[in-house]
Amino acid sequence: MKVVERTDFSRDKLGFTDKARAYLALTKPRVIELLLVTTAPVMILAQGGIPNLWLVLATLIGGSLSAGSAGAFNCYLDRDIDRVMNRTKNRPLVTGALTDREALVFAWVVGFASIAWLAVTTNLLAAALSAAAIFFYVVVYTLWLKRRTSQNIIWGGIAGCFPVVIGWAAVTGSLSWAPLILFGVVFLWTPPHYWPLSMRYRADYAAVNVPMLAVVRGRSVVGLQIVLYAWATVVCSLLLIPVAPMGILYSVVAVVAGGWFIVEAHRLYSGAIRHSEVKPMRVFHGSISYLTLLFVAVGVDPLLPF
Repeated sequence: MKVVERTDFSRDKLGFTDKARAYLALTKPRVIELLLVTTAPVMILAQGGIPNLWLVLATLIGGSLSAGSAGAFNCYLDRDIDRVMNRTKNRPLVTGALTDREALVFAWVVGFASIAWLAVTTNLLAAALSAAAIFFYVVVYTLWLKRRTSQNIIWGGIAGCFPVVIGWAAVTGSLSWAPLILFGVVFLWTPPHYWPLSMRYRADYAAVNVPMLAVVRGRSVVGLQIVLYAWATVVCSLLLIPVAPMGILYSVVAVVAGGWFIVEAHRLYSGAIRHSEVKPMRVFHGSISYLTLLFVAVGVDPLLPF
């Protein structure tokens, strides 16, 4: 694999604003946004109403710092392949906006800050779960699984499930079946969310020898796996109805949005087995909409009088 150094920026010429933007990009803010969508609604469910707003804000800040640290570590550890892949060509360590040392120090500082913040403002369980999330994403996924197995995104995706249990723990100081079911929803949702993206950027991953499922198996196999995991995700989401228990709003959203998610997955699979044009990014973006709708329903349902 040929590594190409990029020096689009002169670090000496970067102003404060540009430097701040580079550090922000290092945290992968779009990923943070999605993680926060799964945190606040679970806190409402755990409380059975609106929790203390300071607690919500403190948890979201801690969760953002935790996810930002994991993202920064990932950018640092994957900087060699990021320099080759077109999808990641604008990341700060590729463009030269930040040095490797700056990124690594930032990742450690933000990681420790997230754990300390949650320990002080919420409780030790939430802080410990935050530490576990960073460890899982950095060590288990990035260092161990990503470049070794096509199962990488399945087990590595566990890191993205932690905001659910962190939010619940921040409110209750404990865990129960409801957050574990939602943990399972995010776990099962991650493969059919990420595999379409890996289909779209298959050439990128192949160029750097990262064995994403779309690289090592054909489109029909990937499409079938997306269908199976989409079904599993929706079934798992329905388990929350009797366990929480959830009302009519969540039930309707889980069925309707879940049905739409499954249909999109089947459409992708159908195109793959017919060797016709497939639009994997449609499923990728659709999966985000599905998860957002589902967790909005998780947060709104407990506030309704019926």
